[in-house]
Amino acid sequence: MSQGHDLALEGSVVAVAADRGHHFSKPTQDRIILAEGHGVEGDAHAGPFVRHRYLARRRPRLPNLRQVHLIPSELFPSLLEAGFEVGAGDLGENVTTAGLDLERMPLGTLIELGPAAVVELTGLRTPCVLIDRFRAGLKRQVLSSAETGPAFKSGVLGVVRAGGPVVAGDSARVRLPSSSFRPLPAL
Repeated sequence: MSQGHDLALEGSVVAVAADRGHHFSKPTQDRIILAEGHGVEGDAHAGPFVRHRYLARRRPRLPNLRQVHLIPSELFPSLLEAGFEVGAGDLGENVTTAGLDLERMPLGTLIELGPAAVVELTGLRTPCVLIDRFRAGLKRQVLSSAETGPAFKSGVLGVVRAGGPVVAGDSARVRLPSSSFRPLPAL
């Protein structure tokens, strides 16, 4: 892929979600507040150091590259066709978008959300066994069978570079990195 020039650079926020507890799904909210270098205020995954329970037990001083989880709403109809009814917040995402092919964005892409917030993409969200605990067989549906493109279809992770409020209906604008294309690693 050449620099990702065929990617849509404008989309929108469909829903926002946060949860103070470490639950798989997150309840949708009227709005969330992103805090620079921290994540979603009031969310269990916010903080400068890793909050993923498995990683935090082993290496608690790792930088938190998972402050915000974004997922494209376009995933939901394909899951429904496979027999899985999934909606905003169900897969643990903080921001559900429309019109952006998030998993194909290069490492370092900046997503401007609403009037002020900016999230820098750090990696693909790696599906784990918890997805099958949520809905048996769902993990198989979010693994890509294609030899090209992203390995997973369960959203992306990022860090907050500029804070601000985010609500459903906000714009989501993409700023691609100026350096050569580097695919998102799995996190």
